[in-house]
Amino acid sequence: MIVRPYYLDILKTYREVPLVKILAGIRRCGKSTILDMLKEDLLDSGIAADHVIHLRYTSEELDDSMTARQMYCDIKEKMADSERYYLLLDEVQEVDGWEKAVNSLLEDANTDIYVTGSNSRLMSGEISTYLTGRYISIPVFTLSFSEYMEFKKDSSRTPKELLNDYIRMGGFPIVALGNFDERSSYQIVEGIYNSVITSDITRRHNITNFDLFNRVVKYVVENVGKTFSANAIVKFMKSEGRSLSVEAVYNYLEWLEKAFVIYRCQRYDMQGKTVLKTQEKFYLADASLKYCIMGFNPKSVAAMLENIVYFELRRKGYDVYIGKNATKEIDFVAVRRDERIYVQVCRTLPEESDREIANLLEIKDHYPKYVVTLDELAAGNINGVRIVHLADFLLSKDYY
Repeated sequence: MIVRPYYLDILKTYREVPLVKILAGIRRCGKSTILDMLKEDLLDSGIAADHVIHLRYTSEELDDSMTARQMYCDIKEKMADSERYYLLLDEVQEVDGWEKAVNSLLEDANTDIYVTGSNSRLMSGEISTYLTGRYISIPVFTLSFSEYMEFKKDSSRTPKELLNDYIRMGGFPIVALGNFDERSSYQIVEGIYNSVITSDITRRHNITNFDLFNRVVKYVVENVGKTFSANAIVKFMKSEGRSLSVEAVYNYLEWLEKAFVIYRCQRYDMQGKTVLKTQEKFYLADASLKYCIMGFNPKSVAAMLENIVYFELRRKGYDVYIGKNATKEIDFVAVRRDERIYVQVCRTLPEESDREIANLLEIKDHYPKYVVTLDELAAGNINGVRIVHLADFLLSKDYY
């Protein structure tokens, strides 16, 4: 097992804190392994093995009729004394009403509780009823480039070659652990994608016109890194002779978000200091999801670089927005407490440098400003704007 210390450190921060720790992310992004890591760390720190209760609730291993009460009673039976028990509950959303059971265990027993899940049933409205103010949500993403390098530490490939692989084949741990070619990697990711679409969206929301839904998904995938609206999708569908309401588009986008397939990035008006409700962008949970659906196309790399940078900023704890500065657009405004950085992403310099740098120079404050690129010869500083290679940006501990 390859440890992912970023998540282990977060969980250590919240250990013994009387909150339910919820690890949420797309299927196969590594949540179960993080629980395995946590279990190992608990045992290494001296916790007795019989006081670490680790249970999986996947549909394959679960009796369909299990109720929240049965879940509660099953766990309580394993608690033989009044000492603290550490509950590691994997894919809890498969149990209807799991929130009631977990809330009761939080209230009635001496417990420290960690749960994982990968679809909308995890984050349903019931949480607000039973666990209000009593949980912390920890988003789990596919591998960062730093983690990917660790997974590939025995490889003979150079860091540059590994970055190319990471851009093309993404960061699902199952792919990174193997030595797959591109075609095999995309087949594995396509299996993950189909599982999400079938189990977490189509079946749960009783989608009958799967072809129409699939076309909306394809539109979103084709337009990663571009601003668009539900109306734009409706118009596009109409041009193809398909009828679809704006409400249906909103539902489809929401369901994709709740299954952690896409992440919404809102626009921020830098002059009005407000978050705008229109013309958002959406990013895919992993770049490989685009390539498994659409095939790899070098022309799409620029948009997927943006996708990669977006998630790196999220991993580092930033709230991330698209910046609107009058008529200019900044790819990312990243905010973390009283810190802020501005980032433009482009594949190569100098062809694109004038626009990217000019947009940043128009921002009249002293927060760090970056242009992130794949151009190996472009590193430097232009009037305070730092030009950074993608690999250096991804491997940087922090930005100043």
